[in-house]
Amino acid sequence: MENSAKDTWVLVTGGTGFVGVHVILQLMQKGYKVKTTLRSLKRKEEVLDMLRHGGIADFKNLRFIEADLMKDDNWKEAVRNCTYVLHIASPIFLALPKDENEMIRPAVEGTLRVLKAARDAGVKRVVMTSNFGAVGYSHKDPYTAITEKEWTDPNEKGLSSYNKSKVMAERAAWDFIQREGGSLELSAINPVGIFGPSLGPDISSGFELVKNLLDGTMMAIPNLTLNIIDVRDVADLHVRAMTSPAAKGERFLALAGGKISMPEIAGLLREKMPVISAKVSTKTLPDWVVRIAALFSPKAKAIASMLKASRNVSNGKARNVLGWEPIATNEEAILLSVESMLKFGNIK
Repeated sequence: MENSAKDTWVLVTGGTGFVGVHVILQLMQKGYKVKTTLRSLKRKEEVLDMLRHGGIADFKNLRFIEADLMKDDNWKEAVRNCTYVLHIASPIFLALPKDENEMIRPAVEGTLRVLKAARDAGVKRVVMTSNFGAVGYSHKDPYTAITEKEWTDPNEKGLSSYNKSKVMAERAAWDFIQREGGSLELSAINPVGIFGPSLGPDISSGFELVKNLLDGTMMAIPNLTLNIIDVRDVADLHVRAMTSPAAKGERFLALAGGKISMPEIAGLLREKMPVISAKVSTKTLPDWVVRIAALFSPKAKAIASMLKASRNVSNGKARNVLGWEPIATNEEAILLSVESMLKFGNIK
């Protein structure tokens, strides 16, 4: 157990989420006392089941608070006595709204609501989950590596409303700290595509991508290149950024290293999991077809916007500053995602 962890309260926002529950798991394994916010306490048992699946049996140091990013209710209680806040929750949309501000405003306002509550409660540091979309989508030179010094232009042509909401929320967070944060410290984690083992049946958007490959929904595969990170490595990076003095005022890209394309993922599935990969397409979709489809389909538009993104991304800062070493390769994280979907019945 880490020094003084047993006396330290940490708030994790969004405890039902793929990343959030893994962060809670690692904090409890290290002996921290944890509070987590849920939009509805009706989902408390889901979180407990996921943590049991991760090996936790004693929940005396875990507290649940019902709190919504768009409401002031209960945030004062949530941050009370907490030394750290890991702000992982994001506003939830079942479908992309027609008006991008419907996604941007909740992301920005929710982040500011958490930061203000943390500041007023005397919290030492907030670690917020941003994403790669806030860093690298305006990078044009494929021969130079993308680092944390860069920012995506929120007016970048073709940028999805989700990525725009992330860059606007992170910008708002840093502006808040500079203008009125007082003694509150801030760090940001910027993950790429998150895969790896799930602790429950709810699947992330990345899992959905692989599921569409396996069930044949994706009848032809876009030549899309991805960077990938295992969810356990994302959680580890949050915990390291929480306590490291060197993480104050810094952002950290989270990726395993290297890149992998959708056709390569399809080949990996056919090679390593042939029994369930019979429906995985062998056809590659030309980029021009994706761009034409983007004129009519929101999903195709999101893919088209990613085709031009550079995937020459560095994880050197997280390694060098925080001593972080990812435990899973791109391929391992993908295969662990599939194993989780098999285990929880998401795929047959």
